[in-house]
Amino acid sequence: MKKIPEAEVRMSNPETISAPEELSLVAIQSKYLIKDTTQTRVFLYVDALKGKSSISVSDFVRLYNLNYVIYSDYGTRERLGYGNVKLDSSNVTKLGDKIVIGFDIKSPNKETGVLLSEISQTGTLKKVLNDLTIRFKKQSASELYGIYTDASAEPLQKHYINVATPFTVKRLTQEPGKLHVFYYGHSFEPAGSPMNTAPKSGVSKSLTIDSTFTINTNEKIQFTKEGLYNIFADTTQSEGLGLLVVNERFPKLTKPELLLEPLVYMSTNTEISEIKKTEEFKKSLDKYWLTLMNGNAPLAQQSIRSFYNRVEEANQLFTSYKEGWKTDKGMIFIVLGPPDKVQRSKDREVWTYDQRANAQNVNFTFNRRTNQFVDDHYELVRYAEYQPIWYPIVEAWRNGTIR
Repeated sequence: MKKIPEAEVRMSNPETISAPEELSLVAIQSKYLIKDTTQTRVFLYVDALKGKSSISVSDFVRLYNLNYVIYSDYGTRERLGYGNVKLDSSNVTKLGDKIVIGFDIKSPNKETGVLLSEISQTGTLKKVLNDLTIRFKKQSASELYGIYTDASAEPLQKHYINVATPFTVKRLTQEPGKLHVFYYGHSFEPAGSPMNTAPKSGVSKSLTIDSTFTINTNEKIQFTKEGLYNIFADTTQSEGLGLLVVNERFPKLTKPELLLEPLVYMSTNTEISEIKKTEEFKKSLDKYWLTLMNGNAPLAQQSIRSFYNRVEEANQLFTSYKEGWKTDKGMIFIVLGPPDKVQRSKDREVWTYDQRANAQNVNFTFNRRTNQFVDDHYELVRYAEYQPIWYPIVEAWRNGTIR
């Protein structure tokens, strides 16, 4: 596997990296849409800072350069294409605090390829890379259609949208058409323990469709009910464009009953049950944290802030057909933090932690699995041997030594 520095899993608190007015690229995320048989459009979503503030479009195009290479696969040197992209106001926009770059590449006559993009700062050696697997011949809804809001002319990179937010589903070619939508009100379970190697029993592998309806492309719509929506251009296809509709505060968790759920990663079943029995979740949650910290209120507040900051980041980074904190990647990220190194191949990621719980070079392997809602669903390879690493970290959360 080729080691590619990429910011899909990023440092917490990016402001700590930048001195006042210092330029820094903290993260790049990416997606693509098939334009036609010869062209693919790539979108890079960049966290670019000047000091502690997000950089302006005019500063970005003046200070940074973009080059790319298309490889046939990870770990090979066979080049399918390459080029540099002239950055200007026609292909660089702003979406919230992110810089968004959209550019076209010539599609090679291959089923798949790996696009390696490099953003470099003019006159320095500073650069950040992003790798993106592209399925050039795929024609499912997720390759052809993007979700667009009023906030940006470019499609959303994330798989979720806040409830009642107006949006449009469309192709790059703008051609009109009808799309089929399947709605699922199902609430998915959080990730299981990294040590739990037993196969899941009594878990259905199929979901019940709660309702179906059609929408028109290029027309503004709203989904007013939270849940999972899968969008198809052709119902004979097995893979759609999954969209998770979440409450208006997401990726933050603010409601007491929602704040309780991620505690499954650091609590006993008895503790969770005791909190659920009460009618006042807020008081019970406060009591839970205070009890863990032996009544030390400032330490409890600090631990709460650290824990839920991780939960929010996991939601931002890993939300797929379910909330990011519920995914395998989200669980590892919340408990252990961002990895020190990521190795990636077409269907696998390996996260390495240099040292955790007196163990050196701890690896967690995630395999990409076929999923009908999203194309970046990964499952953790679980081992019982994680136990002496995992439990001390959980205990550190419980006694307030993780900041």
